[in-house]
Amino acid sequence: MQQTEKGSHKGRMKIAALALAMLVIGGAGGCYFGEFQSPKKAGAASSYQMPGSTNKEIKDLPAVRNTAVVQAVKEVGPAIVGITTRVYDRDMFNRRVEVGQSVGSGVLFDKKGYIVTNNHVVSGSKEVNVCLSNGKTVAGKVVGTDPSTDLAVVKIDGSDDLPVAEFGDSDALQVGETAIAIGNPLGLEFQGTVTVGVISALNRSLDDIDQRFKLIQTDAAINPGNSGGALVTADGKVVGINSAKIAKEGVEGMGFAIPINSAKGIIQQLIDNGKVTRAYLGVYAADKDIAQRYGYNWDHDGGVLVMKIASRSPLSLTDIRPGDYITAIDGKTFDTVKGMREILDGHKPGDRIQVTYEHNGSKKTTEVLLASAPESDK
Repeated sequence: MQQTEKGSHKGRMKIAALALAMLVIGGAGGCYFGEFQSPKKAGAASSYQMPGSTNKEIKDLPAVRNTAVVQAVKEVGPAIVGITTRVYDRDMFNRRVEVGQSVGSGVLFDKKGYIVTNNHVVSGSKEVNVCLSNGKTVAGKVVGTDPSTDLAVVKIDGSDDLPVAEFGDSDALQVGETAIAIGNPLGLEFQGTVTVGVISALNRSLDDIDQRFKLIQTDAAINPGNSGGALVTADGKVVGINSAKIAKEGVEGMGFAIPINSAKGIIQQLIDNGKVTRAYLGVYAADKDIAQRYGYNWDHDGGVLVMKIASRSPLSLTDIRPGDYITAIDGKTFDTVKGMREILDGHKPGDRIQVTYEHNGSKKTTEVLLASAPESDK
């Protein structure tokens, strides 16, 4: 009899241990597939509350707490998603094996299911998993990428119930105004994290990044996993797409975002064509900084030096030759290759432009019909 009681006690202990193990296992993860939900890990609660999870209605929140930041987060937060891609490698038998997962952020901006994110978040993937703010995970398809601007568009099934964010006007930003970053730093465990700062600067260029347009600088914390998330103003409008890829490591309070006004045209082309078609001039050029970097003696005021002209390019049909200086396009002057490219990016294939150049000290102007950039052109 005593032995039976001991066996019964051991059985209850095993059941209790099993129940505890199930609770621990059930506590892992932050998203669910279909109707099978797993709560977030204890001790890693997101700073963003999912819709409907507040204990009180907003009317009960004192005005001193119901700040512009709170209202902006409630408006934009539900439209911020987590994007997970599988990372593969080859084993010793050259078989494709999964070695991990990469997690970034994205912004739902259309009820048809379109999401804007960074190219480096989805690079190399055709299909991804998208974790919505309500915790549900759905399949997503990469519809277009643009490595040159580090932008990409992902699509999930559309629905009238999808929360979407509204794009603002990044050209109207003021240095010093409130900036709110929303994303998933360090993965889905911290999904919907909100950080707040100010717009630190506008029109920033980073020397070590081959960027196609000027960037927004903010001191709102942007960490790995925030890539593709939203930079939001106090009135709840998305004005930038955060990019941790171009944040300086080891530097505090310096994050960067792609201005939404610069991104809009890229996003639309990715939706329509799956890629971006850019105007092509066909010149390999150097500016003063590039020339000095390679020991070239620069003796010209402004413009860029023509180093090489691509064969069968629009510029090859003109009298411009290597050694000439291109000083203006449509009357707009520049003194860097990046400045020239920014002007060209404002045009499309088929546009005619006026190119001002200098040949042997003589100033000349010629008309050029822009073409589409070849696929192999960098």
